[in-house]
Amino acid sequence: MKDRIIDLSLERRRSTLLAMIGIVIFGIVARVSIPVESEPRIEIPFYVITVVHEGISPEDARRLLILPLEIELKAVEGVREITGTGAENMAMVGVEFTTGIDLDVALSDVREAVNRAKPEFPSTTEEPIVEETATTDYPVLQINLVGRNTPEETLYASARRLRDRIETVGQVQLAALQGHREEFMEILIRPEQLATYRMSVEELYGALTRNNRLIAAGAMDSAQGSVSVKVPSVIESTDDLLDIPVRIEGDTVVTLNDVASVRRTFKDRASYSHANGERSISVFVYRRSGANSIETATAVREVADGFRDRLPAGVNMFYSQDTSQFAAKQIVELQGNIVTALVLVMLVIFPAMGLRSSLLVAGAIPVSFLFALIFLWLFGHSFNFMVMFGMLLGLGMLIDGAIVVTEDAERRITEGETELEAYGAAAKRMFLPVLASTATTLAAFVPLMFWPGVAGAFMGYLPITLLWVLIGALLYALIFAPVLGTTFRRRSRVSAPAAADGMWDLDWARLGRFARGYGRLLSLAVSRPLVTVAIVIALVLGIFTMHGSRDLGVLFFNENDPTYAQVFVRARGNLDVEEAYRLVAEVEAAVLEVPGIRNLNMFTTTGAGQAQGQRMQYQGGSSADRIGAMFIEMVESSQRDTTGMEVLEEVRRRTERFGGVIIEVRPFESQITAGKPIALQFSSNERERLVPVVERVREYIVNEVEGLRDIEDTLPVPGIEWQLEVDRALAGLYGADVSTVGLATQLVTNGAKLGEYRPDDADDALDIRIRYPTEDRGVNELDDLRIVTRNGPVPLSNFVTRRATPRLDTIQRADQEDIHMIRAGVAPGVLPDAKIREIQSWLDSQTFDSEVDIRFRGTTEEQEESIDFLSKAFSFALLLMFALLVTQFNNIYQSFLIMLAIVLSTAGVFLGLVITNQPFSAILSGVGVVSLAGIVVNNNIVLIDTYNVGRREFPGRDIAELIVLTGLQRLRPVLLTTVTTVIGLLPLASHQSVDFINRKWVSGGELSGYWVPLAQAVVSGLTFATILTLILTPALLVLPSRLKGSFPGVLTELRNRAPRPVRLRGGKSYANRSPGV
Repeated sequence: MKDRIIDLSLERRRSTLLAMIGIVIFGIVARVSIPVESEPRIEIPFYVITVVHEGISPEDARRLLILPLEIELKAVEGVREITGTGAENMAMVGVEFTTGIDLDVALSDVREAVNRAKPEFPSTTEEPIVEETATTDYPVLQINLVGRNTPEETLYASARRLRDRIETVGQVQLAALQGHREEFMEILIRPEQLATYRMSVEELYGALTRNNRLIAAGAMDSAQGSVSVKVPSVIESTDDLLDIPVRIEGDTVVTLNDVASVRRTFKDRASYSHANGERSISVFVYRRSGANSIETATAVREVADGFRDRLPAGVNMFYSQDTSQFAAKQIVELQGNIVTALVLVMLVIFPAMGLRSSLLVAGAIPVSFLFALIFLWLFGHSFNFMVMFGMLLGLGMLIDGAIVVTEDAERRITEGETELEAYGAAAKRMFLPVLASTATTLAAFVPLMFWPGVAGAFMGYLPITLLWVLIGALLYALIFAPVLGTTFRRRSRVSAPAAADGMWDLDWARLGRFARGYGRLLSLAVSRPLVTVAIVIALVLGIFTMHGSRDLGVLFFNENDPTYAQVFVRARGNLDVEEAYRLVAEVEAAVLEVPGIRNLNMFTTTGAGQAQGQRMQYQGGSSADRIGAMFIEMVESSQRDTTGMEVLEEVRRRTERFGGVIIEVRPFESQITAGKPIALQFSSNERERLVPVVERVREYIVNEVEGLRDIEDTLPVPGIEWQLEVDRALAGLYGADVSTVGLATQLVTNGAKLGEYRPDDADDALDIRIRYPTEDRGVNELDDLRIVTRNGPVPLSNFVTRRATPRLDTIQRADQEDIHMIRAGVAPGVLPDAKIREIQSWLDSQTFDSEVDIRFRGTTEEQEESIDFLSKAFSFALLLMFALLVTQFNNIYQSFLIMLAIVLSTAGVFLGLVITNQPFSAILSGVGVVSLAGIVVNNNIVLIDTYNVGRREFPGRDIAELIVLTGLQRLRPVLLTTVTTVIGLLPLASHQSVDFINRKWVSGGELSGYWVPLAQAVVSGLTFATILTLILTPALLVLPSRLKGSFPGVLTELRNRAPRPVRLRGGKSYANRSPGV
């Protein structure tokens, strides 16, 4: 079958070449059409349910909103975890499903569960909102409109018009405003006029409510036909409100205009927003799924630039957080690194194989890459830096097959065969070894496709890319390369007939110095295989012992030098909006003075404004005392003299002087490592049991654990809230009740909502709210507030007691239990894993409330899951490769040799960690170990397969001699495949980014930092494994023949009695004979 495939491809060369050209053209089309983004889009089955109920407390949100949802959601199939947050005015519930579930089915199940829970909600609760989240649902561009002295109405109107224009761009899914206040229709009561008319608030409220209803009057049938009947009753303008009659006294009609004033205005300020120190409103632009982030940002910029001339005087516009520029920079830089690796590989291949053969081998690279892009595009994947790194990792592996086939064909040509005969025979001869090596390589990467969680979704692009790259490389090596080799023939060739056993009859005198040295070393190794094996095992054990004694630790995922960062400002106490703004603005001014910062966006929130920030707190795990946040965008690294971490340390230094506030400075985390590295969760069914335990553990962490910083918790922030306790019996005597008190209280706070109306110049409906004027609103006014009863105006304090109680900002839950969290960052140079072990050791030595469960969450949990999965994936890959090897060789011992080489090669990874003094990265080093298994197996397969061919062709020849000859034959291709893989990754492994296209050499750059652990694992492990392949594998191949006859052979070796030497042509003692099998 294989011979027929190769013969057919050579006979129909034009069709084969046409197929290859089709792959190239289609691949170029795919590259142009495929969506481009910085990081992979991660589809995590996570849904957020937001339920808004104005005025509800965190305790009531927990009891009336969250608990009914939890009861229904826990019955949904596939739910992994349910989390919840109860806050002022709202509740949020998060539902995470196990990976692999159908997202549409999961969303449908969540919505059905919410619908079942809705009847349990209070009647005034708003409609729940169910949203699907993805970690890459971040804006591709932020457009800031700033105006220091511009009226807020003007700035808001400009931002709305800009948003509407941007949303007309086809690639844009949403353009969202931030930093603005919502508009509403405000009815300001005149208390003296109400007293004049002896009108109660309830009477006024009821009159307004009854006159703002949508009435479906219906239709009438008559002889003239059906006529619809309408009763216009919905408020559409300010005049409609002012003309509403609120009381009729005889012939006198009292309208709203007589007792109140009406205006369209903004809601009370709950936050401030700045861009580079100026008051701002920002437009966040989100792209559609599958849209190219670079093209989207370019199209949006064109629209925004065209709108710039229409901005009012005093309003300026600038861009920030343009992730498309970062994506473009990464792609250009990594593409340059791929070209650099290609050039380096060519520089290695050309001296060894010559120009013609090296070009033939190098052709595998573009063909394989374009082949992979076709299927990545067809299956809906994006072109991101994970895909490009997969190509870079596959660069050395994909030419292995082409090297083996071309090298064998060129050897046959020098022995006198024609190009057609040589390439056909080489492809047939190497078909099974190349196929087996590709299959076993893929066997190492295929398990990674089933990696669960965020880390798996992030890293999943790597095995998918390698899968298609290696399949393309297989087609090129066995089909396209032989056709190209026979099509573009040499112009002249001198050949001579070769002996039938020419490849097994090497002349010592014709070997190079390096080959002769290797031959001597190999002859020594195969003459004493037990000693060789013992030395290697001792070396491997020594490496593992040395690594263990260094205690280098484990890191979940290494972070790169940051370009973006966040600054969080925390303060405790009852701060109002203005106080919080003043504190955060002072910190902002200090941060703006730090060199190296291009843009700074600031947002404050406290008090009522924290309800707007609950989504951020829910997802990011912020503490309840956060009063402001800033987002830093730094100048490009090439334009500043300091690293990103040095810029952040300078920010820390300049903000240390602010007393009364806690300032956190964090690099902007990747999708995998979002959140602080240390997170402790405390859970219990009884919330009051949590606080003492949390306080005790926090005290230990703050005072005893060194190397931690930015420690925060979710304990309630010190502060008070006012509770109005109604004496229902006494209130009843006055003709009042709880509803009366509630309505009166709303009138001195945010106002009572009458309904909504939609003006022509607004996109959304505006609330209509009624309340007292500013001077009549406040805490003291609660005591003086009067309500009209049948006995006349009565002070609310007659039957209401105002009491100060501790404030509770939020209640957090996980898996149907109340929880609190402690989170902490680490100082530079401190490994989170070491501190986690230290804290865990202390926790194990203490006695806590048995009703409180304590465990590490976040990064620690992901790290444990990733290590557990990678261990299982590595084991499964070994079993799968072993099965394939047994199928290939039909020999369990030889298959075992290859598996042993894979396991021992991991020692090279740990040796590299010891040399570079780096921790083991659970994600990247772990993937490197699994990747190494797929690479190491290739050379061993071809080596052992060549040895088996020699055994079949020369059954009577000495075993040791055949093994030495096999090693010498495979020396060049083994070294070529190893060096090409190593040299392609060496720049990244040494934290260098070399871009030949743009002529840039960056040391410690933004791109290379991500891949240092993975590249180092492959480089160090493969280098070590190559030595094992060339020395240990031959020694193990000869070992059975030496052990045949049991102990005599072992004793002979231990006594160091050298067997009879084997002399090859040239007269040198080339190998030591051993008894034949």
